[in-house]
Amino acid sequence: MARMVSLVLFLQLLLSPALVRSSSPLPLVLNTWPFKNATVAAWRTLASGGSPLDAVETGCAVCEREQCDGTVGFGGSPDEFGETTLDAMIMDGTTMNVGAVGDLRRIKNAIGVARKVLEHTTHTLLVGESATKFAESMGFVNEDLSTNTSRALHSDWLARNCQPNYWRNVVPDASKYCGPYKPPSMLKQDGSTYKETGDNNGHDTIGMVVIHKMGHTAAGTSTNGIKFKIHGRIGDSPIPGAGAYADDTAGAAAATGDGDILLRFLPSYQAVEYMRTGENPTIACQKVISRIHKYFPKFFGAVICANVTGNYGAACNKLPTFTQFSFMVYNSQKDQPTEEKVDCI
Repeated sequence: MARMVSLVLFLQLLLSPALVRSSSPLPLVLNTWPFKNATVAAWRTLASGGSPLDAVETGCAVCEREQCDGTVGFGGSPDEFGETTLDAMIMDGTTMNVGAVGDLRRIKNAIGVARKVLEHTTHTLLVGESATKFAESMGFVNEDLSTNTSRALHSDWLARNCQPNYWRNVVPDASKYCGPYKPPSMLKQDGSTYKETGDNNGHDTIGMVVIHKMGHTAAGTSTNGIKFKIHGRIGDSPIPGAGAYADDTAGAAAATGDGDILLRFLPSYQAVEYMRTGENPTIACQKVISRIHKYFPKFFGAVICANVTGNYGAACNKLPTFTQFSFMVYNSQKDQPTEEKVDCI
């Protein structure tokens, strides 16, 4: 009898909710940079019964409102005309549906508009003024995204002869003068494929990955892009597979950094595919960074990765001014969000 009682107590302990909860790292919230409030908001959404999509949208929206590091949301990164425009995307790894907006103008909640594209259209990406009109039809308020800070940034840039900028092989000489620019009558290619601006190493996009306790995945991004970009420029953030990617059969990933370079390599998609073949998330992230490094050794970028079992990792490209990458983690084995750091390779 005593042995039977002991066995029953052992089984009860083994199956207790606390022990089961601590044995799995799921659910998981992972996001780029130490944007803690975004992590907390996403986690609370999951805890209250929200879906992975709800968590991603809520988390990214916090950064939009808080203007995380001036590189997400309104009032930051004015383009060469002084206007702040937004890019965002959200992806459902269960259905493979995506909603995204690029060059969104005069609408603050870019990730919210992206969610509406996913839910209320059969499209994937809307851009520019047309995206703004769509947002208005969905009930979003049209308002100025400029602030005193963004106007001052633009004024200072003009006073520095529009340096840095993203033009090349034009007249007048873009490295010395403001535009407007035109191609020379006899264009002489300089052979360059990448231009250092001296302003590439700031925080940028929030990229977020969420893995539900049942293994369902979602990912998303939100950004106002790079300062003084050419009007109309769209980077990697709203492009599925570049800015972020999610697939319930493998995992999810998100990228941050120089969007013009990252966009050419679809790093988030590639990382998920590496995980599909059995690579652990850290190795998957490192392989993506190494692949880009072969072509652009001085690129600024990082990737976060998580598989459907809740394992996660990150990697970044090492530069003299960028040797470590910080990201946020919150899972069932932690009682609060944790900032983790990875040495760049």
